[in-house]
Amino acid sequence: MRVRRIVFLVVAACALRPALRPVLALAQSATPATECERLSDERGLCLAPTLERHPAQPGQHPAVFVSGLLATQSDGADVAAKGDAELRRASSAIKADALHYSVDSDVADAYGHVRIADTGNVFLGPEAHLRVEANQGYITVPKYRFTMTNGWGSAKRIDLVDQDRFSAHEATYSTCACEARPDWYLTASRFDVDNASGTGVARDGVLFFEGVPLFASPWLSFPLSNERRSGLLAPTFSLSSSNGYDLTLPYYLNLAPNYDLTLTPRLMSKRGALLDANYRYLGARYSGEFNVLYLPDDALTKTKRYSIALRQDWTIASGLSAYVNYNRVSDATVATDLGGQSSYSTTSTTLYQQEAGIVYSDGPWTVLAREQHWQSFTDSSTYNRDPQINVRYAHYDLAGFDFGAQADVTRFTIATADATQGSRFVFDPYVSYSIVRPGWFLTPKLQWHFASYDLTSIGADAPSGQPKTFNANVPTLSLDSGMRFERPVRLFGHAFVQTLEPRLYYVYTPYRDQRFAPLFDTAEADLGLAEIFTSNSFIGNDRVSDTHRVTAALTTRFIEPESGEERARFVLAQQYDFHAPRVTLTDGAAAAEAARTNLIVGASYRIGAGVSAEQSLAYSQVNHYLSRATVGFGWTPAERHVLNAAYRYNRGTATLDDTPVNQFVVSSQWPVFRGASGVARLNYDLVTHRLIAGLVGFQYDADCWAIGLALEKYTQATSSSSASSGTRVLMQLQLKGLSKVDNGLASEFAQRIPGYTATSSPASQSPFSDYP
Repeated sequence: MRVRRIVFLVVAACALRPALRPVLALAQSATPATECERLSDERGLCLAPTLERHPAQPGQHPAVFVSGLLATQSDGADVAAKGDAELRRASSAIKADALHYSVDSDVADAYGHVRIADTGNVFLGPEAHLRVEANQGYITVPKYRFTMTNGWGSAKRIDLVDQDRFSAHEATYSTCACEARPDWYLTASRFDVDNASGTGVARDGVLFFEGVPLFASPWLSFPLSNERRSGLLAPTFSLSSSNGYDLTLPYYLNLAPNYDLTLTPRLMSKRGALLDANYRYLGARYSGEFNVLYLPDDALTKTKRYSIALRQDWTIASGLSAYVNYNRVSDATVATDLGGQSSYSTTSTTLYQQEAGIVYSDGPWTVLAREQHWQSFTDSSTYNRDPQINVRYAHYDLAGFDFGAQADVTRFTIATADATQGSRFVFDPYVSYSIVRPGWFLTPKLQWHFASYDLTSIGADAPSGQPKTFNANVPTLSLDSGMRFERPVRLFGHAFVQTLEPRLYYVYTPYRDQRFAPLFDTAEADLGLAEIFTSNSFIGNDRVSDTHRVTAALTTRFIEPESGEERARFVLAQQYDFHAPRVTLTDGAAAAEAARTNLIVGASYRIGAGVSAEQSLAYSQVNHYLSRATVGFGWTPAERHVLNAAYRYNRGTATLDDTPVNQFVVSSQWPVFRGASGVARLNYDLVTHRLIAGLVGFQYDADCWAIGLALEKYTQATSSSSASSGTRVLMQLQLKGLSKVDNGLASEFAQRIPGYTATSSPASQSPFSDYP
């Protein structure tokens, strides 16, 4: 059966022969001219005709166009063109010095400086033979380029299989700009390329970097587009005092558009081999992530070690959702010894959450029902909520009144032997009335705390005479007020709006004996700008402080009038207690002997180009000591130019094992030369007079590869007094075009250095990249 094809012959005007004129005229008159649509305009303008795309119907074939400086057609079957010869069909184009096309067989033979462009790929060679519609044939001694990745290569021969697939024999592949001497390249006995899947496969492949073979494999996959593809990710290498030589080689599996799996084999010279697996999934009403790390036999500890982490969220219906957050490890030091997938973390973790719950939210109502357990490696275990039901209601602006309540019932259990356990019911209603006027506000508020306990066991550390059932009733009255003044000012030649915002907060809570209430979820609140305008000095539902206090604060801000951006803020606040509080966390703990007066000062501002600063401190005027202080400065004059310095001080508390935090931290990212940046972070403890953490690194980004190196000292501790520390060397090599995913080192730099910017960024794709 003969397939009818339409062939248009186009030649240069200077070479046009009379015999070809009818063919050319037929091509021009195939579509009648369309008059433009006149506009009601005195200048006589009109709209150009709208072009419509008409897809080919079943059985139809796209037309073939052949052109050249000299073109001939014999008997309507064969077409020959010489001199800038070109054949076009749909989005495919063949260019050559000479070209012969057989209409009957649909075979094109191209000779001399052949260039074939199709589906974003370009092939160059001295000779090519192919069936045009089927895109089947071969190219001798070709060179090729993939426009999506700027990847290129050469081969002895390329076999075109169909529209999407081809095979390159004795071929090379690279993405480096310098084709004469690429920094890295991949050789293979055969490349199998599939444009439909965006994947290339190298058979008997060898990877070279700077002329040195790095890796060999009988089968190696690499991406041909910027979409997610299965394949090897960037390997990482580190050297540490605890693990020795540490090598990872992750493999990414793009299982489906909505779920994937990353497998990371890891080899540590001092501990052995482990496997880290990370599975992510996403659906219309659910999402989640499951991570497993397994080391069957740790050569140092002689034990099996593992970590499991599952995070799952469901949307059951409108306003109704559920979640699971489950974490479990084999021992207390898994996080510090082994870390997690794609992570260089050395953070010490002693508490792992295991929780599942249901949440309902509809208008003023919020309901939480959950089961919460903890895997704890601390000396004092944490209470489990076994289970908890929490109901909240909040209604705003009902005739000016805001009111609501919280009801919570929880059963508390704990793994510690001879500890207090039981159930607690809490009911906390409140009502407030806000008077808001231009320039000032006044908000009185009345709240009540009711707690009822039903204990199933009483611990040895319970107060003498501890009952199993008892109640606590504590009322609280507060009055919040403030004003706001504004004025225009000019500072350093710039216009600002300056505000002056005085605020006065009064709270009164009478004393109620709460010494029998166990500490299920309660601790002392921190002292800072966020806590000074709260009515309770404790967090949790087991204690309400007896308070007769007034807090006065004065805030001034400088705002740019055009953008509304805040350039500076200064805050001065002072608390004064009319009497010493008597409620303490534990029975027998020393209460304050005098009324407290706490002074809090804070400031944040930006000066000039890229200069910012922030300071705050809290000072006890009665006890004459500094409770907290932070001083920080940042300078970012340009992209990838960052310098930070900070000082932190926290007075020792029971939470910190009575050890103060007194540290100086400096961090920076700064270009060394083009494409290279140095990074550093130093954390020095002024109490123990030692460097508790340090990171010095270097990153270089070339056109087709990037490398990162870092030397780190870390502390495996939960307080600054611990002497347990280690050192390690980190390295990551990324070959662009083989792997585009950062495998942890850049994330580590970003976490440790505020304002850090990655050295490499993906180049934008040209809209004309596929034009043949």
